[in-house]
Amino acid sequence: MGGIASRDADARLDEAGGLAEAIGIAVAQKLRFKIRAPKPATLFGSGQVEAIAEAVERERAELLVVDAPITPIQQKNLETGTKAKVIDRTGLILEIFGERAATAEGRLQVELAHLDYQAGRLVRSWTHLERQRGGFGFLGGPGETQIEADRRLIRDRMAKLRRELDQVTRTRALHRARRQRAPWPVIALVGYTNAGKSTLFNRLTRAEVTAENLLFATLDPTMREVPLPGFDKAILSDTVGFISELPTQLVAAFRATLEEVISADLIVHVRDISHPDSDAQRADVEQVLKEIGAGGEGGQATIEAWNKIDLLQGDETERVRAEAQRREDVVLISARTGEGLDRLVDCAAARLRKDARLRTVRVAAGDGETIAWLHANGEVVGQRQEGLETELEVRMSEPGWARFDARPGRP
Repeated sequence: MGGIASRDADARLDEAGGLAEAIGIAVAQKLRFKIRAPKPATLFGSGQVEAIAEAVERERAELLVVDAPITPIQQKNLETGTKAKVIDRTGLILEIFGERAATAEGRLQVELAHLDYQAGRLVRSWTHLERQRGGFGFLGGPGETQIEADRRLIRDRMAKLRRELDQVTRTRALHRARRQRAPWPVIALVGYTNAGKSTLFNRLTRAEVTAENLLFATLDPTMREVPLPGFDKAILSDTVGFISELPTQLVAAFRATLEEVISADLIVHVRDISHPDSDAQRADVEQVLKEIGAGGEGGQATIEAWNKIDLLQGDETERVRAEAQRREDVVLISARTGEGLDRLVDCAAARLRKDARLRTVRVAAGDGETIAWLHANGEVVGQRQEGLETELEVRMSEPGWARFDARPGRP
């Protein structure tokens, strides 16, 4: 397994091994190389290619995973030089997504991303694509080459998939609009892959979402109701894990899914605080959020849930706790043991109420349902009877007021 050193080199190599193991690949050996000047033909230097080839032969490996994006030419030359099938980081992540997609939408998104990736792999150096597909002669020109036909078929299939995904996006938007008419805020869990989102989701909702020690164990978004202080309830959404150098094809294809994050009232960024690359992982997640227009300045409120504190030891535990105490937007938790979860729920409720404004609402005196809704979803600080109407002074967040205004029968 070759890799380009970045961030913590050992952690990055372990992550690459985890990606391979996530789809059942037995990792025989991990190799790390420092590349000063990437070679256009092979990425690696000639001596490095020889060392990789020797390792492939010694381990009788059938597959070489290069933990970096490689060009089609580099892939072909590495396959020739090592006598093994070669796949790069993007291809590996696409394989994982292809295996994990459980819903029709997920499968559509993965296939679209995979076709986009494959379109770039169709190069004339692939001899089996250079055959001429026979023309009809009377058109007066050469026949369509196999590579051109394959590209056209891919383009046609991608266009069909995009039409289907557009329909999915419209349906999802309708579902979101329906939820916004409901009286409950939406909280989205985001985080680097394997940060513990699904374990936290299961703890908070008592659901049975797949929560394994695997990269990308969750692919399709899952939503459940959770109790929330000061609110009737909230909707919690578990989303796909992010990763460094997430293929652009996947960011584009999963935009419909990630829109659940954009429309959330609150984002809870789950971080594996015990990971040596935790800070870099945070930056990767924030970059993807920025790309899809979520969080950040002017975006939704965000809480960082520093997970896996049960794995910290000695001085590191004290350092992390001291840093967390200095920040209002951080909660220390262990999704595995349950430590800190009550505080996380209280913090989420407080953040949802933080932008609350005081307003006067008049409702019919007999409208007990609306009065109960306002008590359940806001802070009623005053209430008095005026003839046939009840006047209430209510403090509530902007998303809460939007849901109130969207209630059926609301003037």
